[in-house]
Amino acid sequence: MVPVRRLAALVVATIPLAACGAQVAENPGTRTVTVSRCGEEVEYTTPQRAVVYEGGSADKMFALGLTDHVHGYVMPPANPPVEESPWAAEYAKVEFLGDDLLNKELVVEAKADFVVAGWRSGFSDERGITPEILDGLGIQSFMHTESCYNYPNHPEKVTPFEALYTDLERMGRIFDVESRAKDVVADLKDRVEKVRSEAPQGDPVPVFLYDSGTDQPFTAGNQVPPNEIIEFAGGRNIFADLDQRWTQVGWEPVVQAKPEVIIILDYGDQPAQEKIDFLKTSPTTASLPAVVNNRFYTLDYNEGISGPRNVDGLEGFAEYLRTLPS
Repeated sequence: MVPVRRLAALVVATIPLAACGAQVAENPGTRTVTVSRCGEEVEYTTPQRAVVYEGGSADKMFALGLTDHVHGYVMPPANPPVEESPWAAEYAKVEFLGDDLLNKELVVEAKADFVVAGWRSGFSDERGITPEILDGLGIQSFMHTESCYNYPNHPEKVTPFEALYTDLERMGRIFDVESRAKDVVADLKDRVEKVRSEAPQGDPVPVFLYDSGTDQPFTAGNQVPPNEIIEFAGGRNIFADLDQRWTQVGWEPVVQAKPEVIIILDYGDQPAQEKIDFLKTSPTTASLPAVVNNRFYTLDYNEGISGPRNVDGLEGFAEYLRTLPS
């Protein structure tokens, strides 16, 4: 998309700062700053050897021109190939560390001094890799603000796009590139406002996001980016009243809501066409208005999880809605 190239160009224009190690090249790691991490005030020294999990984490670093601070990335099978990313050239400059879930052993072996991931999408009590555990190992960590809603006691509840801007601003502070972060956030906000100003008037079209699942569907509540992608584009998420992130629901409420558009979340290991074929052949969903009228929109996995590509997903979906007959 042209807009994402503009964001990439914005980063390229500021690369000389990154080449200087985010202004700490003479004494790397000596600068400290206190930044919030899911409601906890944490003191960070400027990281030099970051490990990032999933596309959203890597994209946030790359969008800020911080490739020189990234040692490597872990990319689970759900994530589409990095070669398809607008930051493909940046991925090529860092090390591929694995295609499975994030774990403590991998991080230690990589000699990471900073780990970026979401809560339960990277960090996990069950898998033994949490910010608290990494703190004990002397490894800094950063959690996506959007994912803090799942963190024990809900220490932060921020709407998804505001959470994206918050992450970029906080990472800008950690890496001493606040001016660059401000420019990136301003560009993203301008693009979002442009979409909102052009949204169709009248009653918003009911939209169902289909993530996965056959016996019961997995979908988006109001605490994840697709909810605002749908809303800002001029639609209405049929599960916008669910105070959840990604959640399982029943087919009955989907049928009752009569969605006129279905967004298919396209995983690397669960192709969108397979999901569309299921919806067309299942007796439960075959008569839904969206299915009957073949109104499917494919959202890339990295446009649906917290990251700069949320805005690309918004622009693409908004353009699709504008093509529908009124």
